Amino acid sequence: MPARYYPIILEQGSEGLHATFPDFPGLTAFGDTKAAVTANAEAGLALHIAGMIEDGDDIPEPSDLDQVPADPEVVEAGRLLVRGELPGRSVRVNVTFDEALLAAIDAEAKRRDTSRAGFLAAAARREIAQQAGDR
Repeated sequence: MPARYYPIILEQGSEGLHATFPDFPGLTAFGDTKAAVTANAEAGLALHIAGMIEDGDDIPEPSDLDQVPADPEVVEAGRLLVRGELPGRSVRVNVTFDEALLAAIDAEAKRRDTSRAGFLAAAARREIAQQAGDR
């Protein structure tokens, strides 16, 4: 998967650090330390990008970290870049599933109006992002 690096703006709060994404309004992350907020920001960004891809939305290009204007109402605790994974070219694979599990996957994919491959890819992205956030 190709990667892009998106800026986050850190703000110190009473319970830790709060991060906002200039390129993804409304997306936020929290953490006790810069390392924690960065890990949480990357996990949140992965889920957000996966959702945008599922919805067919365009993924914005990252802003230049030094060109993001400061918000006069926010006292910044720092600025960092976080990695965002974008989908690469599709590759055909052959996998084997339990028959009942495959039927459940197909039923859920149909309910969500997506393909089997789309459903499995979205589930894998969510699991990977969750595991990254748990580290």
